[in-house]
Order: sequence, then C-alpha cells, then structure tokens
Amino acid sequence: MVRDVSGREYLDFVAGAGSLNYGHNDPDMRDALISHLEQRGMSHSLDLSSSSKSAFLRAFESLVLLPRDLDYRVQFTGPTGANAVEAALKLARKVTGRTNVVAFTNGFHGVSLGALAATGNRHHRGGPQIPLPGVTRMPYDGYQGAGVDTADLLARMLQDPSSGLDAPAAILLETVQGEGGLNVASAGWLRRIAELARSSGALLVVDDIQAGCGRTGSFFSFEPYGIVPDLVVLSKSISGYGLPMALLLIRPEFDVWQPGEHNGTFRGNVHAFVTAQVALTKFWSDPTFTDEVARRADLLAVRLAEVADVVPDAVVKGRGMMRGVDVGSEELASAISRRCFGNGLMLETAGSHDQVVKVMAPLTTSDELLNRGMDILLAAAQSVGTGQSVGARRSVGPARDVLGASGLVPA
Repeated sequence: MVRDVSGREYLDFVAGAGSLNYGHNDPDMRDALISHLEQRGMSHSLDLSSSSKSAFLRAFESLVLLPRDLDYRVQFTGPTGANAVEAALKLARKVTGRTNVVAFTNGFHGVSLGALAATGNRHHRGGPQIPLPGVTRMPYDGYQGAGVDTADLLARMLQDPSSGLDAPAAILLETVQGEGGLNVASAGWLRRIAELARSSGALLVVDDIQAGCGRTGSFFSFEPYGIVPDLVVLSKSISGYGLPMALLLIRPEFDVWQPGEHNGTFRGNVHAFVTAQVALTKFWSDPTFTDEVARRADLLAVRLAEVADVVPDAVVKGRGMMRGVDVGSEELASAISRRCFGNGLMLETAGSHDQVVKVMAPLTTSDELLNRGMDILLAAAQSVGTGQSVGARRSVGPARDVLGASGLVPA
C-alpha cells in the first residue's frame, strides 16, 4: 500500500517495476538499515571488502548458489541493471575476441548505448540519434507464430558461413520478456538456445533483472529449465528494499578481467548490502516461501483469466508473479490502467504497443490485498471493455505518466 499527499491509499501492483518484490518498507530490512546507520556503519567502500559486503556474499553463496549447485563469481557493477548488462557484453567480447551479440525481438536490456543496442524498443532506440552497432536481432520464441521454431532459424544462420551472421560473442536473452510484453520462452526453446551458444562458442547471458529474485517463482527464472548460463545479470530486487544494486554472475573460467579493467565509483552499495542480506536470510532460507509464491501465482492466473474473459480476444501472458493480460491495443490497456488508478490500484502497461496490462504485485502480497486489487482490475475491464469511452490514445503506459505527479509515499 502507498498513500498520496492527501492520505488516499493505493494498492501498488507496479512494485518499482520489479525492484520491490518483498513490498515497501519490510520491517526487518528497515530495522537493519537503521541500525547500520545508527552504529555509524560505512556508507561507501568502493570495491574494498567490508563487513556488510562479506555478510551479503556469505548469504548469497549459502542460500542461493550452493543449494542450486551453481558456481559463479560475483561482480559488483554500477548500480543499475543496464550497468551490469554493459559489463556482461564487454566481458563476453573480451573472452571470445568477437564483437557481435545475438539479441532478440522485444528484448529490453537498458538504455545506455551498449545495452540499448541489444534493446528492441524503437522509442528508446531513437533517443541517441547515432548507430547502435554490434548486435544481430533474431526472433524470440513464438515471434513468428506457434508453428515456427525460431531456434531453428538461428541454428541455420549460425551454421551457414554465408548467412551474414557474424560469430557471436554472446547470446543475450530474458526467459520472460518484461517490458516486451510478458512473452515467455518455452523450455525446449531455451535449452536449444543454450546448446547453440555452446556449440557456436558464444557465452549465454541471461538477463534476470526483472524476472529474477523470485518474480517467476524460483530465485532465478532459468532454474526450471536445467540450463546454466555463462553470465547472469541481476538488479532490481537483489537489494530487497528498492536500493540501487546490480550484480554480474560469472562462471569462473570466464572471469578474465584485469585489475581495474571494468570499474566505477559505485560498485555495490553498502546500504543495499545490509538490506539484501536480510532479504536473503528472511525469505530464501524459508523453504515454504517459494510454495507461497507459487500459490499466489496460481491465484493471480485464475483472476487474470476472469479479466481476459470480459475483453474480446484478450490473452493472459507471463509466468509466476510476472503476469498480465494482452487486451489487443494500447488504447484499451491505457483506459483500463487509468480506470484502475482512479479506483486505487497502480498498474503499468507493457508490450510492443503497450497493449498488455501488467501485474507486478509484490511476492508477499496477502491474498486479501491481491484479490482486492484484482477486483478493481476486473471491474475496470468490465466497464471499459463493454464499450464505454476509453479516452485519448497514449504513447506511454499510464502508470509512468501519473505516478510522478501523485506525491506517493509508502503506507
């Protein structure tokens, strides 16, 4: 829950675009951070060791890596997900000696130049007004319809020396495309892409910035599929508290950085280390946590199906607690989202035409609040979808428009 400056409450189903997977102001994280500050704990340590960093790394190793039999080195990049994507692409090019990167339609990886080259969104790509080289765009799973296996196309182009596809340094993907419209890659497609990366000598890079940290059910979105990426990018909810932090996970054989070769002033965030350690210990040491997330995800899927039933040709999309409804047009999605906001529910839209009403409720949302929010969404869809005025067409998702002017603060 959040409140505006007049005291009106809103249900927040945007959750910082996935940076608040555990909700606003978790009391244990808040208390740990306040204690750190009151004890005059360090606030900045460059890339030096500190007690807060060590505590986070120990928790990350024991609660995330070891139980999944994963062997990664942890690099603290700049504070945003795009910083970590830049580091991943730079490292893959250094490891392989190649320059090309394969990325996919509707992928979103950030808006700094290297990450933007791998991002598909035309609106964002037009910003720099300069060429964005070094990336070959391939169709994501399902992009050409259910009857076309786009992994076959990539395989053929990689194997054909006259295809025009330069040997890639990396294959970069999201298992669930968040900003791209909640497109979900199938298990078979992901495994095939992982094999193509190995056979072509490219590094497989999974961007888990939005889909990770439990958003799709497991800590990493790729866990259910039996693939082990060479590089993994994490950000958003890794701090647990909405504080800036990003990680690049590197298989040890690919850790070829020279000292100081990829640096920056804000490598890590001491305050984020404090809250992240609490988040891991509180939620990921509890074996029932993922069961509860799965149960809420099932509830969300059922309620979204009710929404889809009242909008002609609407389709439920996504996985886990990263779901939404494709209502077919930006105009309709915007109208539904704005109606929800007027009734106390914050949502955003996604997709190539902002046609998907996206639900990113915190993983810890109670059943009562989840159902309350879905009741608001269902009522909005019933009202707007039955022919009432949908208002003016908008080029940006409504949540991004209205939130900044509302003076919202956590309840």
